[in-house]
Amino acid sequence: MHPRPAPVVLGTAGTTADDVLAVARRGAPVELSARALDALAAARRVVDDLAAKPEPVYGVSTGFGALAVRHISPDLRVQLQRNIVRSHAAGMGPRVEREVVRALMFLRLKTLASGHTGVRPEVARAMAGMLNAGITPVVHEYGSLGCSGDLAPLSHCALALMGEGDAEGPDGAVHPAADLLAAHGLTPVTLREKEGLALLNGTDGMLGMLLMACADLGALLTAADVTAALTLEALLGTEKVLAPELHAVRPHPGQAASAANMLRVLDGSGLTGHHQTGHDGLPAAPRVQDAYSVRCAPQVAGAGRDTLAHARAVAERELAAAVDNPVVIDGRVESNGNFHGAPVAYVLDFLAVAAADLGSIAERRTDRLLDKNRSHGLPAFLAGDPGVDSGLMIAQYTQAALVSELKRLAVPASADSIPSSAMQEDHVSMGWSAARKLRTAVDHLTKVLAVEMYAATRAVELRAGLTPAPATRAVLRAVRDAGVAGPGDDRFLSPDLAAAEGFVRSGRLVAAVESVTGPLS
Repeated sequence: MHPRPAPVVLGTAGTTADDVLAVARRGAPVELSARALDALAAARRVVDDLAAKPEPVYGVSTGFGALAVRHISPDLRVQLQRNIVRSHAAGMGPRVEREVVRALMFLRLKTLASGHTGVRPEVARAMAGMLNAGITPVVHEYGSLGCSGDLAPLSHCALALMGEGDAEGPDGAVHPAADLLAAHGLTPVTLREKEGLALLNGTDGMLGMLLMACADLGALLTAADVTAALTLEALLGTEKVLAPELHAVRPHPGQAASAANMLRVLDGSGLTGHHQTGHDGLPAAPRVQDAYSVRCAPQVAGAGRDTLAHARAVAERELAAAVDNPVVIDGRVESNGNFHGAPVAYVLDFLAVAAADLGSIAERRTDRLLDKNRSHGLPAFLAGDPGVDSGLMIAQYTQAALVSELKRLAVPASADSIPSSAMQEDHVSMGWSAARKLRTAVDHLTKVLAVEMYAATRAVELRAGLTPAPATRAVLRAVRDAGVAGPGDDRFLSPDLAAAEGFVRSGRLVAAVESVTGPLS
C-alpha cells in the first residue's frame, strides 16, 4: 500500500508541476487556502455589482462568442449559464484518460483560486470536492480547438459539477454524475452570472498534458542516454567522443548532460576502445570514427533536453497564469485573449519533433547492431543460428513502424487553424490536438527505446571474453530478473518486448544504472 499523498493547497499565485502530477496521477487531495477563498469572494462581489447594473458586460449579462451582442435579462441568466455548459459539452470519440481529466480539473480550479474569474467560493469548493471524491467526468477525445481554451473538455467537467452527464467513480465504473455526487455527499452546483463561462474558458487540458509529457520525456531522455551507451559498448565503439572538453566547445547544456551520462554508464568498460582493432585484437572493419547514430547521440538527445527545458519554462509561466475571459482585475471585468493556446501548442509540437528524432536515432543504432556488415563481429540479427533463426529481425521492423509513426506525429498541429463561431473565433491554436498526439509519441518512444535496450543487452552478452562496464552488468542482471530473456534460439518475441517496455517505462533501466553510478542527469 502506498501512503496517501499529502494535500495540495491552492492559493492565489498558481501551482507547480509537481502538484499537478500529485493530483492527476497519485490522487492527492486538494485544499483551498483562506487567501484563495477571500480572493474568490472579493472577485465575486465585483461580478455581482456589475450584474446589477443596466449596462451589458460580456460574460456577465451577455451571450457568448458570436452571440455576445445580446443583452440577457436577470431572469434568464441562470438559464444562460446552464445552457452554455450543456451546449458546449459536445465532445465525441473515445474517453480521455483519467489522469488527463484530473489535471484538467485541477488546473481549472487553480485559475478559479486566483480570484480573477469571479466565481463564488462554493463553486471552487465543489470542484475540489469532486477531485477529492475521485469523481472523474467523462471527457471525449474531440471537441477542443485550443482557443477560448479547451471548451468541450472543460464543459463536460462543468456538466458533472451541475449533476448532469456521466462520470467515472473511484472504482473506475461509469455512472450518472448526479448519482456519484449524491453517493459522496456532494451537492450539484447551480451556476450564476459569469460562472459557466469561467468553468470552460482555459488551456487547462493542453497544459496538463504538457506537464505530464515533460515528466515522462525527462525520464526517457535519461533512458535514451543509457541505451545509446549500451549500444556504443556493444559495437566496440570509442567513449573518447564523450569527453567533457569536447562538449564544452559547443556549450549546449543538454548535450553536455547527455555526454556525461553516457560516460558514467561506460566507466570501466572492457568493450570500448576496440574501434580500430576489432574484437580480440583482430583488424575487423577498423574505423577511425563511429557512425553518426553513435557518435552524435549526445548532440541529438541533448537538443531534446534543451527543447524540454524550453517547454518547462513555458509551462511554468502557464502555471502562474489565470487564464479566463473576461477576467476580474482591479475591480473591473475586462475582455482579453489570454485563452489562446498558441504558447502551449507550439512547445507541444516542438516536443513531438524531439521525440521523433530521438526515436529515429535509436532505431538506426538498433539496425546497426543487427547488421553483420556493420556490427563489428556480431552474428546477423543477433540470432542464435543465423539462417535457422531470425533473431531480432522483426523486432527492428516493429521499431521501424513505431518510428515511422513518430515522424507523422511530429507534423505540427499548431500550424493549422480552422475558423469557428461564425468567424468570431477565426484563428485557433489546435493545442489540444498537439497534446493528444504528443501523448502517443511519448508512448511510442518508450517502445522504441525498449527495443534498442533489448538488442543492446543481447549484443553485449554475445561479446564473449570482454567485460562490460559495472553499470552495464547491473542492467543485465536487472533486465534478466525482470523476465527479459537473453541470447539463444528463436522464441515468441512479443512477451520479451513487452517486458522490456515495462522495464524502461517503470524507470528500472535507469535505476539499475544509478545503483552503480549514482544519480544521472
